[in-house]
Amino acid sequence: MNRRIKKVAIIGSGIMGSGIACHFANIGVQVRLFDIVPRELNDKEKSKGLTLDDKVVRNRLVNESLQKTLKSKPSPIYHKDFAKRITTGNLEDDLHLIRDCDWVIEVVVERLDIKQKVFEQIEKYRQPGCLVTSNTSGIPIKFMNEGRSEDFRQHFAVTHFFNPPRYLKLFEVVPGPDCKQEVRDFLMQYGEKFLGKTAVLAKDTPAFIGNRVGIFSIMNLFHVVKEMGLTVPEVDKLTGPVIGRPKSATFRTVDVVGLDTLVHTANGVAQNAKDDEMHDTFVLPEFIDKMMENKWLGSKTGQGFYKKVVDDTGKKSILALDLSSMEFKPQEKAKFPTLELTKSIDNVIDRFKVLVSGKDKAGEFYRKTFTALFQYVSNRIPEISDELYRIDDAMKAGFGWEHGPFEIWDAIGVEKSNKLMKDNAYEPNRWVQEMLDKGFKSFYTIKEGVKYYYDIPKKEYVKIPGQDAFLILDNIREAKTIWHNAESAIQHLGDGVLNLEFQSKMNTLGGGVLEGINKAIDLAEKDYEAVILGNQAANFSVGANLALVFMMAVEQEYDELAMAIQMFQNTSMRLRYSTVPTIVAPHGMTLGGGCEMSMHADKVVAAAETYIGLVEFGVGLIPGGGGTKEMARRVAEPWQKDDVKVNRLREAFINIAMAKVATSAYEAFDLGYFEKGKDIVVVNKERQIATAKRYAIQMLEDGYTMPSPKEVYVLGRQALGMFYVGTDSLKAGHFASEHDQLIANKLGYIMAGGDLSEPQNVSEEYMIQLEREVFLSLLTERKTLERIEHMLKTGKPLRN
Repeated sequence: MNRRIKKVAIIGSGIMGSGIACHFANIGVQVRLFDIVPRELNDKEKSKGLTLDDKVVRNRLVNESLQKTLKSKPSPIYHKDFAKRITTGNLEDDLHLIRDCDWVIEVVVERLDIKQKVFEQIEKYRQPGCLVTSNTSGIPIKFMNEGRSEDFRQHFAVTHFFNPPRYLKLFEVVPGPDCKQEVRDFLMQYGEKFLGKTAVLAKDTPAFIGNRVGIFSIMNLFHVVKEMGLTVPEVDKLTGPVIGRPKSATFRTVDVVGLDTLVHTANGVAQNAKDDEMHDTFVLPEFIDKMMENKWLGSKTGQGFYKKVVDDTGKKSILALDLSSMEFKPQEKAKFPTLELTKSIDNVIDRFKVLVSGKDKAGEFYRKTFTALFQYVSNRIPEISDELYRIDDAMKAGFGWEHGPFEIWDAIGVEKSNKLMKDNAYEPNRWVQEMLDKGFKSFYTIKEGVKYYYDIPKKEYVKIPGQDAFLILDNIREAKTIWHNAESAIQHLGDGVLNLEFQSKMNTLGGGVLEGINKAIDLAEKDYEAVILGNQAANFSVGANLALVFMMAVEQEYDELAMAIQMFQNTSMRLRYSTVPTIVAPHGMTLGGGCEMSMHADKVVAAAETYIGLVEFGVGLIPGGGGTKEMARRVAEPWQKDDVKVNRLREAFINIAMAKVATSAYEAFDLGYFEKGKDIVVVNKERQIATAKRYAIQMLEDGYTMPSPKEVYVLGRQALGMFYVGTDSLKAGHFASEHDQLIANKLGYIMAGGDLSEPQNVSEEYMIQLEREVFLSLLTERKTLERIEHMLKTGKPLRN
């Protein structure tokens, strides 16, 4: 069946329901969002003389819930205009409108009786073949399906989103017992391709896959922490970025999510998985019971494992809970010798062998927690999944782990891990030993750029399905790299398309990366066909190597600085003016120079979650890699009326001076970083490089020709006067410091095209020379160097 999703109905407008509605709106789907009718008027409605029959009253709950979600941070919506795709209604007056919906998703309270009533109402109005799914986190499908028609049951499944739906990638698909195979396949494909998720097929078992393993991991950690006498800050140090987990680690994450939410899920597993061999692990430790009793639930109640306080002098600090005394105390910096050994190991996956070999408390902690986790996941097959890779996928997409349990097990070594497990009174399921006995020494292997997993029933490696839509650099890097230096590498993706991958720290743009870009274009122009700038790190690039710039400026190596800036500018311009198509694939943080590279390519294939901006002003500089020139070029076209040119130029100036960063790729079009009709957005980041390759091939087939040099229409003194008056006003009103005004005036000078007597066209080379001169002049300012130093030390801009 060639199924299309044009309109979706969401039943329940709480945090999850409204969030799911927003994400469907993000991808262009029309959404109907429903909730119950209020049973009484609020004070505001009474003062207006409204009644319970008024539509505004009857839709109050759904409208308030949606507006609250739309105002939340981070935003659930890619662009404010996308919210117009959502219409609201109530379950008594408007449910008949689901007749024209292709998919109905139930997101009401976790009570079986209420869900059954909702499904009964849905059945009255849905058309045959309409998908119906539940976002339940654990109610068995057989109970929710009771009394429903055959067609309903054949098109029913659980589709479990994680909160917040825009940002967390896990999408668990749990088919009902009567669900058609084609429905299951469609939901998996739609989740990955259209919703941008990692779609994981799960079984109808307590907490499915993600929460079953994730909650076990946290609950086991709670018991280990108490047993070992570790502090809250120590655990967060051990379970954060050092092992590829989010910065919020364990206890900060629980504070954000809410301890009550964790406890609810843990209790659900304890009650419904009584045969689980680790059942006792889900029993709440005493300190959790005490916290629940005290309502120390985290951010929502003002204190949890951490508590923000302000002393008598107004100084703010964050206290940590002492799990023994149950008192909040000042944090002590956590230090472990084992962690020091990993500082020189950039790749997280390579750290695990070192971590479990540690001779201190950290090493003991990792051995205890990882070995328990390994036993647990090996025993969950085939209970919660038939394939081990789905467990890894769920943990990475749902809990933000960089590596799943079986991947970590492989990194340590399966045989070595099994010995560690025995030493800690754990043992793997027998299928693991059978795998080793048959000569398979790891759970995964890569063959010719394709990833395989160990299939337990078949007792052999099997290709992980769905990889054909992706180009995964980790899988092809070793076989496809044709050139590399210390900061970058070039891979041949096939069909003459090269990919230049940044490999510097934080993907900063230093000499090695610039060399790599130029080398890729050299090779493409001589022996290949096209160049992509793409990587699959957490962020595309945080910009230029500020530490190097700072060092050269402090040592007053101005000639070398001028050459470095010119090389950066020349590289940007070469992306635009080469004989081969160039495509940049930004994602995550794409700041400063990363943004400038994107703005100069023939095409941008951006991930929806791209946070892009020209942020140099924050360190006392202006965009010097062609970004200031490019913004001026984009906003002032000769055919526009003068007032339009001036207004657009003012907006671009403000965006740079405020260091505005787009909160999504769609917002980047509004800010001028991407261009409509040229640049595109993909929702699933994993598809990005494959999509970029496809566009490169299409550009070649269409007969790509190098663009002709562009001129920049500048307004000269007409714009310069506007900028200077504006910065004078800001300075006089104490909204800008003297240094801020200096930077802003220099920025305005470039965007105006200099002190020209009348509007005219100038060359791009003229504009980037202005950029270079201003950039260098700012590096002679003491205040600029102070700002750069502050950024390098704290990661935050300093406002003078």
